Amino acid sequence: MYFPPVETDRLHLVNISQKHTNFIFKHFSNNKVCEYLYDEEDLENYNQALALVEWFSKPEEKGYNRWVMESKDLGGVPIGTCGFHLWDRQNHMAEIGYDLYPDYWGKGLMTEALVACLNSGFQQMNLNRIHAYVAVENQRSSALLKRLGFTCEGIFRDKHYYQGHYYDHYTYSLLRREW
Repeated sequence: MYFPPVETDRLHLVNISQKHTNFIFKHFSNNKVCEYLYDEEDLENYNQALALVEWFSKPEEKGYNRWVMESKDLGGVPIGTCGFHLWDRQNHMAEIGYDLYPDYWGKGLMTEALVACLNSGFQQMNLNRIHAYVAVENQRSSALLKRLGFTCEGIFRDKHYYQGHYYDHYTYSLLRREW
């Protein structure tokens, strides 16, 4: 199993399912959550949330996933997501993505989730390289990746065209031997 549920001290990471649709709508329609997510428009209605949940269904078949981060302290309340996409099985690499609801920023929860996520990527998926793209304005995300040992490889210029503008992104990577 490539994307098993994962447990940390304060979180359960579970694959997105229909029960998370309300959260997905609330989460990805929030301006602060989506501030630097230049690859997709913010969700505007419940049907878009349903489509996103469906898109992430059956991760074992599709080869990409998104875990919902559920807080143990809050009785399983969803607080964010993280996971892998663009899995290149031949070259043993994938891109990691993550987002956290603003009420939970600055508490170390994303660090905790990403440590578990990275362990899963290197162990379950047999990855050698995990990379991430971060909007150059997103200093918090860049700092998080650096704390986790990622190396900034440079700038991917004009990576995303969003709402009439191009946005540069830092390219980060972490290799198995560095983890």
